[in-house]
Amino acid sequence: MLTITQALVDQIVAHARQDHPDEACGVVAGPVGSGRPERFIPMLNAARSPTFYEFDSGDLLKLYREMDDRDEEPVIIYHSHTATEAYPSRTDISYANEPGAHYVLVSTADADDAGPFQFRSFGIADGEVTEEEIKVVEAY
Repeated sequence: MLTITQALVDQIVAHARQDHPDEACGVVAGPVGSGRPERFIPMLNAARSPTFYEFDSGDLLKLYREMDDRDEEPVIIYHSHTATEAYPSRTDISYANEPGAHYVLVSTADADDAGPFQFRSFGIADGEVTEEEIKVVEAY
């Protein structure tokens, strides 16, 4: 289960809406071993694409060094889907290389009358996708 603050949900959704029609992407870091997402880190989609996201390799290296210096790890890796539901694509699954992270997807497409966006979380390990329950809290 992913436990996340309403403030972080709002930041992720705002980033997804801001970057639409391109996919948005980013990380929410937290203290190593805590499983608690705390620090919102929006990233630039280097692909600048409505159907694909890619972290800039230099930005990603800088982020991992910064997290290491702060004793943090990526608790959430998020991105948006602009025209499809919030479910990992084959490409998303193949690029998922943090088996302990929650992969959050936000859909900015209103294809299913479920509202202007979907916010879903998944565990992805060894090519297997498992949807996770999300518990939104005001504070930890």
